[in-house]
Order: sequence, then C-alpha cells, then structure tokens
Amino acid sequence: MKSIFSPEGREVLEQFVWSNVLVAFDFDGTLAPIVAVPERAEMRKRTRALLCAATKLLPIVVISGRAQIDARRKLKGADVDGVVGNHGIEPWQANDRLMHKVAGWRSALDEWLLPLQGVQIEDKVYSVAIHFRRSREKKRVRASIDSVLATLGDVRVIPGKQVVNVLPKSAPHKGIALERERRRLGCDTAIYVGDDRTDEDVFELDQPGRLLSIRVGATRNSQAAYFIRSQREIDEFLRLVIEFRRRALPLSRIAR
Repeated sequence: MKSIFSPEGREVLEQFVWSNVLVAFDFDGTLAPIVAVPERAEMRKRTRALLCAATKLLPIVVISGRAQIDARRKLKGADVDGVVGNHGIEPWQANDRLMHKVAGWRSALDEWLLPLQGVQIEDKVYSVAIHFRRSREKKRVRASIDSVLATLGDVRVIPGKQVVNVLPKSAPHKGIALERERRRLGCDTAIYVGDDRTDEDVFELDQPGRLLSIRVGATRNSQAAYFIRSQREIDEFLRLVIEFRRRALPLSRIAR
C-alpha cells in the first residue's frame, strides 16, 4: 500500500482522472469525520465545496452504509450522480423480502442489546448497524453482540470502527454496487475511496488498470493499492482530482 500523494501515486491518479472515470466515495470516515453520534456526522464546509466543484467536472457517486435517504440528506447541495445506500442494497435490491428478513432480527437484538449501556441499534430497514462507541465496556459488549448474532442464522456480519454491521447474506455488496454504477454512467474506469471493512468488497475486486483503490488510513490488512493518512486529507485528494481533471478537459471529449 502506497501513498496516493507520493510521486508514483500522483502519476497514477492523474492517469485515472484523465480517463473516462467514475469517482466513488464512502461517506462516514471518508467524506465526513466519524463522530460518536452517527446522526451528527457532517462534511466540513471545505470538503463540501470541493465535492461540489468536482461534480461539475466528472461523474461522482457515494456508496454508503447509511440508508439511502439518510445519505442523500447528508449530501444535500452536492450534485452527485448517484447515492447507493445500505452497503450496496439500495436502490436495486431494496425489496420486501430483505425488509422482512431484517425486521425479524429486531426482537432478539432489542431484548439482549438495548439494556447494555452505550449500545445503539440503528435500523436501516435493509440492514442493521449496532454501535458501541459510547460503551465503557467495549470488550464485554462486543462479546454480547457476537453471541446474539450467532442466533440469527443466515446473516453477513461486517465489523467496523466500534460498530457491527448486520446484513442479509444474499444482499449485494459495495463492489457490486460500484460496478453497477460504473456501467450505468458509461465509465471505463473507477476510483474508489473508503475507510472501513465494508469497503474491502471494492478493494478486493481484481481489476488492474481499471480500478484505483484508495483507503483512508494505512494498514497491512487491506487490499487497497493506495492510501491517504487521515480523513482530513480527503480535501487534498479532491483538490488534486479537480486540478488534474481541469488539465485534461481541454485535451479530451470527456467534459460533462
């Protein structure tokens, strides 16, 4: 994993930005800082301004673990080309079958987890996020969460940053969502920036020369090819994308 701001990384980024590219972002931890109360997450003003400027130059989508309606609310004012919610489920697989499956989990989750101090169950209709960032006994709480989830049957459990995401096992993931959005928008290549375990579904796609994968935070446990050190560096990343795209536009027919 190499820095996208290294000479090599900047060269690769510029090559992708000059192509017929889709740029996709996660929201929490990527476009916006992670906060203790998920409802309060917001992009910084500078990030929002840069994102809005970038949307005028090239296709941009957001693929979030949030419910689609929630992610759209957080992005209000930014004219992105698409918002995918629930880790890739919304809008294409948002159906009654998945909704009823998730609803069936709630009685067990509420009974065993709501009494635990610092635990918040976020019901996103097609998936559930169990937050325990505010717990003072994180190891004990996490063990309790794992015990309850083991009783639910056919689920996919994706650990995050002091959150556990619970999805129907058959549901599409972010990698599938990115490919669908790339085809929908008629793009040949894609850049994806994310920060968490659910983003590994994109990073693990085997598409050399077609996908530029960038993780927020360097780690040996990721399949991303490049990294930015912290969420605050997303502004510099957006600035570079804008700079490179503006250089490319007079020389190509990829202007929107």
